[in-house]
Amino acid sequence: MATVILARHGRTAANVQGVLAGRSAGVRLDDVGVRQAEDAARRLAGLPLAAGVTSPLERCKDTASILLRGSGVRARVERGLTECDYGDWTGRPMKELVKEDLWKVVQAHPAGVRFPGGEAMAEMSARAIRAVRAWDARVTEASGDDAVWLAVAHGDVIKSVLADALGVHLDAFQRIVVDPASLSVVRYTPHRSYVLAMNTTDGSLAHLARQQELPEEKLGGGAGPTVPSP
Repeated sequence: MATVILARHGRTAANVQGVLAGRSAGVRLDDVGVRQAEDAARRLAGLPLAAGVTSPLERCKDTASILLRGSGVRARVERGLTECDYGDWTGRPMKELVKEDLWKVVQAHPAGVRFPGGEAMAEMSARAIRAVRAWDARVTEASGDDAVWLAVAHGDVIKSVLADALGVHLDAFQRIVVDPASLSVVRYTPHRSYVLAMNTTDGSLAHLARQQELPEEKLGGGAGPTVPSP
């Protein structure tokens, strides 16, 4: 199966202000967010990408545009990767939300949470995982098992995909950290999924184009990625 790079969008003013942006329109990358995305793009240099998909929200489309610049790949919108619908919580300051009784449930039992007037976290998780796995199968069929593709999404969305790939319950996904413009890597196989990297913000990923060991063939950690000669 193909390998997917999960990229969170770069920083926005809402991130800095501590506002839950959710699906609010017009939330774009700030200057730092643009630089973060540009840094992430440099990490992809030398890595041919077979496809790119993005959440329909502006901050993700902006990030995808930067990450795919010069690659010859055009980002396609995938609504399954859109942000969780936080309903009545959308646009509210985090310092207010942490005082809500529901906040404690969000942290301890997210699988049981439905946001007032919005989406259940379990629904968000299910549609995001379904979208990523469907795209992975599509890319594999079109470009082969060695293909690498990009999906640009949001923190909670990526955390839910990583939790699924790690085989842990959604209630444990708050233990996963996904920073702005971080890159995480998952490879699905017919037997299981493998998390090759998580929440990384430094280092080239060009080695993903030269994967010589199949995940099932690694014992005791394997030999690691092929490092090009200096």
